[in-house]
Amino acid sequence: MELLSNAPVHHSVPDRYVFPPNKRPTLLSDDHSPDVAFPVIDLHGGALPVSDHRRRHAAEEIIRAGKEFGFFQVVNHGVGECVVRGFREAAAGFFAMPAEDKLPYCSYDMSKRFRLATSTSYDRGETRYWRDYIKFRCYPASDENARHWPSKPSNFTPRLVEYSAAVHELAQTILCLIAEGLGLDGGFFTGDLSGGDTHMSINYYPPCPDPTLTMGLLAHCDRHLLTVLSQADVAGLQARHGERWLLVHPIPGAFVVNFGHQMEIVTNGVLASVEHRAVTNSAVARMSVATHVHPTDGCRIRPASEMVDEAMNPAKYREFAFSEFMEAYDAADASREEVLESFRINHE
Repeated sequence: MELLSNAPVHHSVPDRYVFPPNKRPTLLSDDHSPDVAFPVIDLHGGALPVSDHRRRHAAEEIIRAGKEFGFFQVVNHGVGECVVRGFREAAAGFFAMPAEDKLPYCSYDMSKRFRLATSTSYDRGETRYWRDYIKFRCYPASDENARHWPSKPSNFTPRLVEYSAAVHELAQTILCLIAEGLGLDGGFFTGDLSGGDTHMSINYYPPCPDPTLTMGLLAHCDRHLLTVLSQADVAGLQARHGERWLLVHPIPGAFVVNFGHQMEIVTNGVLASVEHRAVTNSAVARMSVATHVHPTDGCRIRPASEMVDEAMNPAKYREFAFSEFMEAYDAADASREEVLESFRINHE
């Protein structure tokens, strides 16, 4: 497997990374204008009693941001800067290792609990995204998960354990605030809805000689419940807002949060899963660390009864097992409309 992270510096984009013109980032305008920006939510009140007005305000802001954008950033979230920096340094150290040290982890077998790969593209053909990535189960730090993690660099596992535990706690706080903001019981998302193994995707995008020809990742929606992303200080994440692609501007110390398909279905369409993508740049490497909160495989997914009104707002989706959704998502090649259509209820 030829990894970008071990390749010599490219002075032009190799043919296998050149996308068709209609798939390049120039297809839709990349809007960097200041008139629309993704909300930044201060979570200082997230640990306060439910009766505290600051907690209610945070919950209301999350729901407002979710309805308008499907994306928001959180600050004062309780995850220490040293925890974030420590794991990002360890992850960067993994990508910087010699190719022979990374070879044992290289695989396109999605059943592996830790795998390193370089991206093939949307068409599952020869065209490649401009990225390397690792995907693995990061929480809980059980023996079954931890025995698959790399032994090099030596700080990878201890830093991962610390980081994933802190982000897990943050995700649970956000889920609790979402439930409260929707008028659900605060513990609505606990249990099977968020109780599957938490997965992590770490994407490494080296500098690209011509970012107009290729993509780091094409537009897609996430398949799970919630994503908490560290993008540090290098921009590249874009989310769709209407007919525009908006850059999610990096904010020091912030996490980016977005909803997966399961959130959209459970809330009966109130909080939608929004398409997003990654573009490249020619100046510096970019690394994003995405933590994905999953339901258990056997979890029964359906719109919450509190979100359904048979007369005014009937259920938009049928009940299903999360494992069924995962199969449909893969079969639909992550197409938002195609995968959701498999579970929609068509009311006459």
